[in-house]
This record gives sequence, structure tokens and C-alpha cells, in this order.
Amino acid sequence: MAVLLQILDAHKSYGEQVLLDGAEATLIEDVKVGFIGRNGAGKSTLLKILLDEEELDRGEVVRHPHLRVGYLRQHDPFEPGESALDFLMRDSGQPDWKCGEVAAEFELKGAYLEGLVKELSGGWQTRVKLAALLLHEPNLLLLDEPTNFLDLRTQILLEHFLRNYREACLIVSHDRAFLTATCSHTLDLDRGILTLYPGKVGAYLEKVAEERERVERANAGIVAKQKQLQRFIDKNRANANTASQARSKAKQLERLQTSEIEADEPNAFIRTPVVEPRRGPAVRCQNLSIGYPDHTVAIGIDVEIEHGERTAIVGDNGQGKTTFLRTIVNSLDPVSGSVKWGYGCDIGTYAQHVYTTLPPTETVQGYLDYHALPGTSMQAILKVAGAMLFKGAAVKKKISVLSGGERARLCMAGLLLNEHNILILDEPGNHLDVDTIEALATALLDYKGTVIFTSHDRHFMSRIATSVIEVRDGKVTNYGGDYEAYLYAVNREIDEGERARQAASKSQSQPMKTVARAAVRDERKIRKELSKNEKLVARLDKEKNEFNAHLLIETDPDEAMRLHNEVTHLTEELAAAEERWCELQEELESVS
Repeated sequence: MAVLLQILDAHKSYGEQVLLDGAEATLIEDVKVGFIGRNGAGKSTLLKILLDEEELDRGEVVRHPHLRVGYLRQHDPFEPGESALDFLMRDSGQPDWKCGEVAAEFELKGAYLEGLVKELSGGWQTRVKLAALLLHEPNLLLLDEPTNFLDLRTQILLEHFLRNYREACLIVSHDRAFLTATCSHTLDLDRGILTLYPGKVGAYLEKVAEERERVERANAGIVAKQKQLQRFIDKNRANANTASQARSKAKQLERLQTSEIEADEPNAFIRTPVVEPRRGPAVRCQNLSIGYPDHTVAIGIDVEIEHGERTAIVGDNGQGKTTFLRTIVNSLDPVSGSVKWGYGCDIGTYAQHVYTTLPPTETVQGYLDYHALPGTSMQAILKVAGAMLFKGAAVKKKISVLSGGERARLCMAGLLLNEHNILILDEPGNHLDVDTIEALATALLDYKGTVIFTSHDRHFMSRIATSVIEVRDGKVTNYGGDYEAYLYAVNREIDEGERARQAASKSQSQPMKTVARAAVRDERKIRKELSKNEKLVARLDKEKNEFNAHLLIETDPDEAMRLHNEVTHLTEELAAAEERWCELQEELESVS
């Protein structure tokens, strides 16, 4: 395979902060690489260097002469008054039929393709940008946090696109579920060093953890041996008969050296309010309509959320998830109907963009002191601040100098200094790094109150959601299954749409072949096999979820590896069974 790009002895610093310290990596054609690292490690800076938007302090980037880089733009590239189709034709120089063909891969058709692109939601505009990328036919895609603010369906469409894309990709993302689904290799930037691993992100992180444990065990053995030798030396060096032995042991002791282990970067430690568990309905919506004076978003809402539930509010961007949350917390009046909270409900809210409204001249300590319960000691406030990585002089920082991630952590700390038994969280993971999101998920699993939340992070949703409410097509309904079941249903819906599109394309070019294949099998036999296949899919999906649940709590490394292997095997079996289900459905449609 051809080498598309090489990073050689790369050095990059900003003041005392070292981002690249002799970093090296090689990207080859047709390989999709997931790029990971903590916030501030330098991932986005390296992408800018690869795009020639920044320069290295020292080192070089060697590019193949036929390298064509495609970059998912974060800014708005659209002109006033143009449709998505107009933009695609202008941006790519391709004819309308070609642009329409590629746009269809992202379900861009009808009003979405021919209406004003500026009026589309952020998720649909991202689909337009992705179609534009594909039309340029790059052989290396650079994607920087592509799933940020994307709804579930757009995330899955992007996954499908990347899985079928035959060129190389370098994808920066905190979404490990997304990287697992799309990337075969992992690139890690840690303390200025790049490590390229020929495997998925989960396997790489397991390998790193196992290597650390191995070194720690080896160090423990060396320390024990050092103590043993030192005791012998101390006991025998003054004795003329054993002094030579003591000197020999001293030489052995000098040769025994432990391996250095890099200290872990500090992680946030989140502790949710301690509240008494409650029973019965926490909130009840009756014949509720939500929206604004000039626009009703959803009508006829009759949903109920029980105390102790962790309810995920799901739906595509622009369908009304945030409108629903704002209505139930009384920051937006209902169009009609009612929202009734149970007795004794104390609601705490984390809004999607709350960190942008913080008082810029206030300090971290001052903000937390203002939002804490009356009577909260300064020691308790500083303890919460420290748990969210505001330690020492950091508590005296002005909010105006904090990063987006620091502001998000500060808002979360202020919320947790109260005793709310209801937490409303609108996109709590935005601007938090993966370790802080994981800490938040762990804390919410221990929380005895009620959680109602939205998130674009599928791993976070899968970990904590116990129920699902869907906002879609002007309705808000209890989904009736867990998040994994909802995820499976959305994947299936998208798969069916893609099969229908492919079938339509084939029927136009090969109508006789479709008719001939339709007559191959009897409809009754197809339905019989389809029924067996559906039971198989349900069984494999259930087994996979059970193994995943055990894997999340397993602490023994050997057992965890066995469970991981089982999950991998079941995933492959499930994929094969689902592919067969798709084939049977297509065959059944052709004979019906």
C-alpha cells in the first residue's frame, strides 16, 4: 500500500506547553485511523499542521505527490439564497445528477436538497458538507470531532458512509463507539508522542492498561527483591566472613532498577447529591402541546416519568427535544395542556449552552460559593472544586479566562453543590473530555434521584438510560424499550432506506434480473426462514447485551478479556444474521 503521509521528528510548543515532542507516524492508503488523546493534547493543532494551516517548530510532514486531502469544515461555507444542490454543484463543479446521486447517500432529497440550505438544521447542513467532501474524491479524509451536535440518525449515516468509503481517514473523536464502528487503527497523542496501533480503540486501551499493570507488577517484584538484598547487606557487611557476599549483593542491588511509569493526568471525580429514593410519578404531562407563539412543535403529549428513572430524550435535531425539556422545567410556557411535578421535587437544570452565560468577572470560587446551599462550608466548596480539577490557584481564576470544558465543569460543580432530587441535563457531555464524561456517567449510576437528559454520546446513553422518550414528527411518546432497542430500530430503519434506494437504482438498470430473482423461491419458505432469522437476531442481541453488562463491572483482567472476546464473536454473528435478514427482506419484497 502507498504511504500517503509521514510525520517525522515533529516538534511543536506553545510557550512551556509541549504538544509534539519528536512525534512520528505514517498514514497509508485505505486505512481508517481513530485519533485519540486528552483535551489539550494537541490533536487539533496536528490536524492544522497536516492542512498547512500551521507550521512545525522542527521536523517535517512528507506528503505523497497524489495526496488529495478532504477536511470537514466547521465554518459555514454556504452563500445566501442557494439550495443544497446549488452549493454542491458550485463547490464540486459536478453536474446536478452526480450531486444528487451522492446527496442521496445522506438522505438529502426533495426539500432538503432543493430548499434553502441556510434553513436546514446543523445536522442536515453537516450532511450537505459530507456530500461535498465525497464529490471532491479525496484519498485522505481529516475529520475533527465529526459527531459533535449530530443527531443519532446523522451519526449512523456518517458511520455507514465511512465504512463504505474506500479511502484513508484520520478521525479525531471522543466518541469511542463511533471510532469502534468506523476505524481499524488507533493513533494516540500522549505527552507529545504519537503511537499508531494496528487495532481498534478498545483493544488499544486494553493493551495500554495491561502494559501498565505488567510494569506495576514487575516493579513490585523488583522493590521486594531490593528490600531483601538491602536487608542482607545491612546484616552482613560488617561481618568479615560475609562482607564479600554483602558487596556482591550491593552490586546486584545497583543493577535492579524499576521501570518509570508516567503519572496519570488528573481526572474529575463527580459526586451527585445524596437524596432519599422516592416512588411514584415524578412528572406527568397530560394532553400537552409545546412550542412557541408562531410555531407548535408537538401536540397531544401524554407521558409520565417515574421517580428513580434515568430517562433519555431522543430524536433528530430540530424535532423539539430541548423545547420539551424547557417546557417541563417551566422555562417555556405550554401551548396547551399541563405539566405536573410530584410533591417534594427539587429540580436542578444543566442547559446546553449555560456555560456561555456565566458572569465573566466572577471567580471559580465565588461562583461556587454563590450557587452552594446556604451554610455550605468553604472546605466543602473547595472539595467539590478540586474534584472538578479546580485546585490551588485555579479557584481564583476569572471565568473569562476559562476554556469551554472548564466552564462546563464549573456549571456541573455548581449544580452538584445543591441537593436536587431531579436532574435535567441537556447535552451534559458537550465540551467535556471523555474521562469527565465517564466520571459523570459513573456518578449518575449511583444517584438515587431522577435524571431526564439528552445526549449525542451513544456510549453515555447506553450506560445510564433506563427508559427512552422519543420526540419525532410532532409527537412525544414513551418508546417502550431501552436505548439499545431504540438504537437497533434506528439502524434497521436506515438500513431499510438504503436498501430501498439501492433496489430502486438496480431496478432502473437491471429490471429483468430483478424479476428473474423474484421467482426463485416460494414466499412461504422465505417467511419461515425470516421468522427463524428474527429469533436468532433477538437471541444474539440479548446475549451480547448481557455480556456487555458483565464486562462493564468486571475487574479481573483475564475474565474481562474473555468477555471482550465473547462480545466480539457475538457482534460478528449478529452482523451476519442481520445481513441475512436484509437479504430475506429484499427477497420477500420481490415476490410479494
